[in-house]
Amino acid sequence: MFLQLFLYMLQLSWLTLAGEAASSPTLEGPFFKAKAGCETKCGNISIPYPFGIRRNGINVGCSFDGFVFDYSITCNTSFNPPKPFLDRGNVVVIDISETEIRIKNTPSSLCYNASGGLTLDQSVSWMNFSRTPFTVSYTKNMFFTIGCNVFSTLRGPDVKDYTSQCISTCDSKESVVNGTCTGNKGCCESTLPKGLKRFQIQVMRNSILSNQSITWSFDPCNYAFIGQQSQYTFQSSDVLDGYNFVSKGKDVPLVLDWAIGNKTCEEAQKDLSSFACQENSHCNNSNNNPGYLCTCNEGYNGNPYLSPGCQDMNECEDPNTNPCLEVCTNTIGSYICSCPKGSHGDGRKGGSGCVQDNQNAPVLQISLGVGLGFLFLILASSWLYLSMKKRNSIKLKEKHFQKNGGLLLKQQISSHENGVESSAKIFTAEELKLATRNYNEELVLGRGGHGIVYKGTLSDNRTVAIKKSTIVKESQIEEFINELVILTQVNHRNVVKILGCCLETEVPLIVYEYVSNGTLSDHIHSKNGVPSSSLSWESRLKIATETAGALSYLHSAATVPVIHRDIKTANILLDEHYTAKVADFGASRLNPLDLAEIDTIIQGTLGYLDPEYHQSGQLTGKSDVYSFGVVLVELLTGERVISLAREDERKNIALYFRSLIEENDIFKVLEARVAAEGKNEQVHAVCNLAKRCLNVKGDDRPTMKQVAMELESLLRVKLSSQVPNPYRHKQNHEEQSGIIPDPLDLYPVSLNSYTAGDSSLFSTDVTMSAGNVSP
Repeated sequence: MFLQLFLYMLQLSWLTLAGEAASSPTLEGPFFKAKAGCETKCGNISIPYPFGIRRNGINVGCSFDGFVFDYSITCNTSFNPPKPFLDRGNVVVIDISETEIRIKNTPSSLCYNASGGLTLDQSVSWMNFSRTPFTVSYTKNMFFTIGCNVFSTLRGPDVKDYTSQCISTCDSKESVVNGTCTGNKGCCESTLPKGLKRFQIQVMRNSILSNQSITWSFDPCNYAFIGQQSQYTFQSSDVLDGYNFVSKGKDVPLVLDWAIGNKTCEEAQKDLSSFACQENSHCNNSNNNPGYLCTCNEGYNGNPYLSPGCQDMNECEDPNTNPCLEVCTNTIGSYICSCPKGSHGDGRKGGSGCVQDNQNAPVLQISLGVGLGFLFLILASSWLYLSMKKRNSIKLKEKHFQKNGGLLLKQQISSHENGVESSAKIFTAEELKLATRNYNEELVLGRGGHGIVYKGTLSDNRTVAIKKSTIVKESQIEEFINELVILTQVNHRNVVKILGCCLETEVPLIVYEYVSNGTLSDHIHSKNGVPSSSLSWESRLKIATETAGALSYLHSAATVPVIHRDIKTANILLDEHYTAKVADFGASRLNPLDLAEIDTIIQGTLGYLDPEYHQSGQLTGKSDVYSFGVVLVELLTGERVISLAREDERKNIALYFRSLIEENDIFKVLEARVAAEGKNEQVHAVCNLAKRCLNVKGDDRPTMKQVAMELESLLRVKLSSQVPNPYRHKQNHEEQSGIIPDPLDLYPVSLNSYTAGDSSLFSTDVTMSAGNVSP
């Protein structure tokens, strides 16, 4: 087996070397010039200024010296042909353009043998461009995960502690389909944020929910990487012939945006001695990077970073491509088209051209004909323009209405028996644009899996939350209509209230009541490594009781039973009185026939997802019970559900919590304030309730109604103060040692997001390198 793998990899390496020589086209043009006296190419790759090639590993001034970043390239001549590398690192350059640079990839890889042993363990890969002019392109790249029953995590600590996860599943060899990256056919893909300069990718196989002895026969390897979207199309062989992708993945380019320095055009122009743009060029601020780019003015070409700057472009040089029909005269920065003697017109190929003069035509007749024709043209054009504008406006509104699910919304509402008439307002696009100041980024409350939430102020001074879908796809339109239908039929003090919607915009919008105090996740999890204990035990129990009551209402008391399907602390909002409100119904399902099970496409959040639902695809109310049990564990421990920063046994806090209950050692993970303030009987009762909610089999879990009743009784009961608490002595000891807990029950929390991710960050002191690390 190992001999076959070795020969297979050796063959692929020869094919890769042969392919590199053929698949690295040389970019040519006026821009691709090097500084005088410097080499213009490394092998067959052009190296244009501001980049420059080192000599014998030394920077001899061939690259731009901006006193901030290094633009030098190392040309390694030990390869045939020679290969360029960024600076003095190990990142191979494929090509350089006027705005981008493409480099070789380093996928995270895991390969197994039939018995489950690792044959290749490169599960963690990372790149760091934090002190370079490069930023990962969010328009050209995508985050890919390949394999069956595997998930990967992408972390970008420079982008507001950005964390993204991609889950790829497949049940059998036949379910792997070419060209699809939907997540359930062997491949998953997701978009990237702006400003990503360093990142870490980790790929892991979900051993709990997959039978490795079965999947290994057609899925021996798993991968995760960031790559150029247009250069990668998923093939079933990437999974079925898993070892083949070990080499193939490295050839999917990673696109980086580059810029000059870290100042804007306005800031850089204040110091002309270091300003990079030369004559006949203009400055453009970079869209993704800090810094700017230089572009030749219209009518000029060349390299705008090299003195004396861009040169006049002779548009008349080639008679077959010049823009003139007859006579073309080049001027500095432009050109002039003219007609030969005896003809008139603008002389342009796309204009009126040249028309022979008619010497016998009376001037008056020509003038009158031209005048009347011009007047008729104006009147006809004006009538046609107004008619088309009116018609297009009507068509556009109809198109947006249908695209945003207007017909589906009507069908959903009419399909419910005894449906509740919605009192929600239909807002105009202008009203919501004004309320959000044209969707100002400063008013973003949070970004979730189904859209962006803005804070807005209506004309009657009401503060609202406005949810805007990020990408218009058919699946998200169904989620939007699903959420709208659900919320218009729900009337409960612990469920976020819908105020209206807007369907006449390009993307659908929902208007909710504004919940001012952030998410439950914001209040119970640490921020930047600093522990948070802003909620007392009584407050946590109250929030748990209110949340359980809302879910019980949705399951059994609502007009149409609702299964939320994505219960988590990030979807439980708190108002100014710390009253819990359940939000984000984008993944929810109605159960109009009150069925015991519903067949659905698996949706949810890793760590909160019901394992029975994940395996069977059968959605029940017990799936919400499992997710709520995870929320109870977070309230008790203050820990995030999944954190790669914790030890192996504690990566999934819910599973670890169950094991501690079975060992009767639960106080080991209780949050300090819970242990200090909670009565033993109350804490043990909630712990046991969480354990029952987390039972693997749904039939062994209580219903949400039973959960709500137990929590309500615990909240009302006043236990005897004589019951000893082993942690009281610990608290007194801390006070005597100078560690005094804050006496306030609730701290004010700075709200900056409606969602929360893992706070574990990854960093490195290496300026620019790429590699694989075993966990």
